[in-house]
Amino acid sequence: MRRFVVVGHKAVTTPKFSLNDLPGGAGRMDIVARCVNASLFLSHAPPVAIRFSGEKVRYLSPDERSPAALIKKALEKGVPPAGEQECTPGVYISKQSFADVIGSLDDIVYLHEDGEDIRGARLTGDETFVLSDHQNLTPEEEEILATKGARKVSLGKKLYHADHCIVMVNYELDRRSDS
Repeated sequence: MRRFVVVGHKAVTTPKFSLNDLPGGAGRMDIVARCVNASLFLSHAPPVAIRFSGEKVRYLSPDERSPAALIKKALEKGVPPAGEQECTPGVYISKQSFADVIGSLDDIVYLHEDGEDIRGARLTGDETFVLSDHQNLTPEEEEILATKGARKVSLGKKLYHADHCIVMVNYELDRRSDS
């Protein structure tokens, strides 16, 4: 199973954002929404993790408003004091920091321009790929990845939108599985 962790540094984590202003008033929620779509179509307040389960998610269309609306509904439902809560079918919310999320995962690949070229990297398709929104990961976030033993893999020296990176990873892994 492919997993993608996207860090949304500026994404609003209260349900008060407008679906009509995803890039501005929602703090670049448009990027997070596009990443949800890219990963499924062939989380300033307390830390929040929102997980989409591709096999169970419903009411998701391949546009920016649809995943943003599901994120907004999850935030409106509220973060449970412990554990994970299903907000709508296939969408879950929990109170977890980046360190908590990464600590629960294995075989982590950090998509970074200074990493090993993806074309030569040993990948099975069962990795968790970590990438950021339009800002680089902070040094603290990179240290969390390094402590967990994350491998750096590169899609090239050019910078791409996070959602495009997910498409490229899916493409590369699909090419390998078709061979």
